[in-house]
Amino acid sequence: MLPTMSRRKVAPSTAENGDSAEKLDQLLLSSAICNGEDVGPFVRKAFTSGKPETLLQHLRHFSRSKESEIEEVCKAHYQDFILAVDDLRSLLSDVDSLKSSLSDSNAKLQSVGLPLLSSLDAFVEARNVSRNVNLALESVRNCIRLMELCSRSNHHLSSSNFYMALKCVDTIESEFLDKTPSSTLKRMLEKKIPEIRWHIERKVSKEFGDWLVEIRVVSRNLGQLAIGQASSARQREEDLRIKQRQAEEQSRLSLRDTVYALEEDDDDGLGGGGVGDDGFNGGGGFDLTPLYRAYHIHQTLGLEDRFKQYYFENRKLQLTSDFQVSSMTPFLESHQTFFAQIAGFFIVEDRIVRTGGGLISKLEVDNLWEAAVSKMCSVLEDQFSRMQTANHLLLIKDYVSLLGVTLRRYGYLVDPLLDVLSKHRDKYHELLLSDCRKQIAEALSADKFDQMLMKREYEYSMNVLSFQIQTSDIIPAFPYVAPFSSTVPDCCRIVRSFIEDSVSFMSYGGQLDFFDVVKKYLDRLLSEVLDGALLKLISTSIHGVSQAMQVAANMAVMERACDFFFRHAAQLSGVPLRMVERGRRQFPLCKARDAAEDTLSGLLKQKVDGFMTLIENVNWMADEPWPNGNEYVNEVIIYLETLVSTAQQILPPQVLKRVLQDVLSHISEKIIGALLGDTVKRFTVHAIMGIDVDIRLLESFADNQAPLLSDEEANQLKTALAESRQLVNLLLSNHPENFLNPVIRERSYNTLDYRKVVLISEKLRDPSERRFGTFGSRGSRQNPQKKSLDALIKRLKDKWFKICIISMKVEFGQTTRKIPPFSLQESFDLELMAPSSVFPVVVLVVVLSSSFAYGDDGPSAYEVLQEYDFPIGLLPKGVTGYEFDRESGNFKAYFDGACSFSIENSYQLRYKSTITGVLSKDRLRDLKGVSVKVLFFWLNIVEVVRDGDELEFSVGIASADFTIDNFVESPQCGCGFDCKSRASSM
Repeated sequence: MLPTMSRRKVAPSTAENGDSAEKLDQLLLSSAICNGEDVGPFVRKAFTSGKPETLLQHLRHFSRSKESEIEEVCKAHYQDFILAVDDLRSLLSDVDSLKSSLSDSNAKLQSVGLPLLSSLDAFVEARNVSRNVNLALESVRNCIRLMELCSRSNHHLSSSNFYMALKCVDTIESEFLDKTPSSTLKRMLEKKIPEIRWHIERKVSKEFGDWLVEIRVVSRNLGQLAIGQASSARQREEDLRIKQRQAEEQSRLSLRDTVYALEEDDDDGLGGGGVGDDGFNGGGGFDLTPLYRAYHIHQTLGLEDRFKQYYFENRKLQLTSDFQVSSMTPFLESHQTFFAQIAGFFIVEDRIVRTGGGLISKLEVDNLWEAAVSKMCSVLEDQFSRMQTANHLLLIKDYVSLLGVTLRRYGYLVDPLLDVLSKHRDKYHELLLSDCRKQIAEALSADKFDQMLMKREYEYSMNVLSFQIQTSDIIPAFPYVAPFSSTVPDCCRIVRSFIEDSVSFMSYGGQLDFFDVVKKYLDRLLSEVLDGALLKLISTSIHGVSQAMQVAANMAVMERACDFFFRHAAQLSGVPLRMVERGRRQFPLCKARDAAEDTLSGLLKQKVDGFMTLIENVNWMADEPWPNGNEYVNEVIIYLETLVSTAQQILPPQVLKRVLQDVLSHISEKIIGALLGDTVKRFTVHAIMGIDVDIRLLESFADNQAPLLSDEEANQLKTALAESRQLVNLLLSNHPENFLNPVIRERSYNTLDYRKVVLISEKLRDPSERRFGTFGSRGSRQNPQKKSLDALIKRLKDKWFKICIISMKVEFGQTTRKIPPFSLQESFDLELMAPSSVFPVVVLVVVLSSSFAYGDDGPSAYEVLQEYDFPIGLLPKGVTGYEFDRESGNFKAYFDGACSFSIENSYQLRYKSTITGVLSKDRLRDLKGVSVKVLFFWLNIVEVVRDGDELEFSVGIASADFTIDNFVESPQCGCGFDCKSRASSM
């Protein structure tokens, strides 16, 4: 055959007359048909333009052109077609010969194959019989195996071996159900297999339900056991800490001859467990077999997801029921069961998560735990808000902290529970303080103010050594009389119990460093509760010297006990003692201690005052001194010696020294007071010599206390008599003018008040009138010496500082002289000495400063206000005196008494007897002593500012403005600015 000619693609050619559009369309259509392209666009264009005849004409033209091409091709291949027909004719003859040959061969094959076909038919029949026999045997064998499986399944069901029974049923269903030839047997199997599975599911569900009931009881016991083991572990830790503290204490006391080793016994239980270890003996302490069997059976039944959901819902319902708090039973009695039930629940769930093969996920358990924590927190908040006993709060807190320790081992977050405990820390300590306040009040009220008697060593250890209040490490002989009363150990026990309860509450609460909190509340207990109770006891129950002395002795012992309290709190809190000793603060019972010593001093002063009344029997006009001291001082010394002999048995030397110093100072004041008093009109030098003997006896008494005190402290006792001693020395001095010398006065007379010296010196009467005579007694001799006084004043003005004395009157016999005012630049002592030819020494001491009082000759207080542009109406009438410092502006005005009046019928003003402030131009600030009534409240006016013709009165948070016209005159107490109208109306 000739090869076929490939189709040519005809490229569009341009006509010679290319400007004809119709010719161009014909060429494009011919090109598209030749190239096998789509002619649809040409058809649409023809119909769109409304010229389909043109398209048909083009197609006909193209057809005619192709027919001529076909004709040309046929003419070109005509000879090839003739040759092909000849070949086909020769092949047809060969086919006929082959057909006859095949027919002959077929006849021969038929004659030979007939015997073979008969043998084949016999073979096929025999094979069918054999196959049927084999099928029958196979069916019998299947039936035998089926019966065996059924029998085995029945046996497993009867023995509650449900899994094996299910495996048998699954084998029957998968291997024999479809192979069973008997339709009856097959229907029976199809009916019984679901029934067997339903029966197994029902039995397993019943066992699982029984397990759910049983696991609640097991969970409660399990929780109690776990928390109990956590408590035991905590107790072992506490015992170890106690041993460690004992070793540290012994090491602190430098006991180097003994080596202390801390050993911890290995106990079974929760102590060795960690997360993932239950810590219980006997296979975990609870049986999960029914649960896991039910789960496995449901997995086998294909009901795994349904069982998971069923399990989760039931356990969630159980947990919800565990949240119920019985209103019939107090929470204090039921809290352990409540928390143990929840703890056991989550211990069981932790085991199931780890060993349950996906029965419950960790996320689901965490969700349950979050719900449980939220409920427990709300229950704790509610119960804590109702509790009014610190011990109850502590019991529940301890159990909750043990719950937290137990469940934290299993990976549960217990921080919200610990936060609730920390939140109620303040309430617990307030309740604890309240309990301690009652206990301390009872202990103090039961005190008999007698020294405590201890007959046995264990009493000494219990009441003294246990609080480290002993003064010596040597055990005393028994019976032993302690310097303190029974109040001290009773209060120490209360405080120690407070510390231990506070530390117990703060421990295991999530806060590691809690010593500062314990210390804060311990400070409150000591400084508020105990100190306040002691102050109340001192103010209400102390009526005798012996009682006051015992309380003062108790306070000295309590000072040592307070050191022990803070060390004990630090030890229990795990803080090194060196940190506590480094940060030691002042004695927290200082108010009670000072009150006790003041009370003792006051009672002793009352006793001494009784003896000091005998000073009235002193002969102040004696002609010769009394050599053995006056009667009053002998009585006082006898009493003080008796007092010291008793007090030294219980009072520490420092306390005794402070009390005696206070009493001796009081005696000195009484002697000075006697000389200043009206009962002593005059006295002689011999009387002063007698007083000198009295003071020497008192100083000798102070020196005799050296065995009890140090020499320095004994000298300090003598300083309590310094004022009377210096006064007597001055009065007996041959050169009393030395008092005018500042250096000598500072060294030898520094405790004397010049006013007292002047007053006492005026009472001294001596025949020679050589010491401190008054000006009045020398009027006749001094009157001729007026010129000397003028010369002295001129000397002061010219030679010494410029003195700013507005009015100073000096009585000189029957003559009164006025020193005119001059200026002053600094403070000094004015020493006025008359010529020795007139009288030996005249002493007049005037203490002056830049703050001075104006007299009659200077400007008034109202004029000072006007000088600084303030109206005089700011001060009411009745100013008795004032002080003003022009440099600093300090202003002070005095009235006879308080003064109040109304202004503009709107405000009530009140002036105290003394008002102070800082005065400057147009401003009076830091005002004190003036208040205004606004509504129902009195507010202090703190500042007055002048702004033009207005005055602004400020009370700090608010102010009021008034015109100056309202204050052109000074108001009068009572009627204010409206006195005239009130007088006219009356």
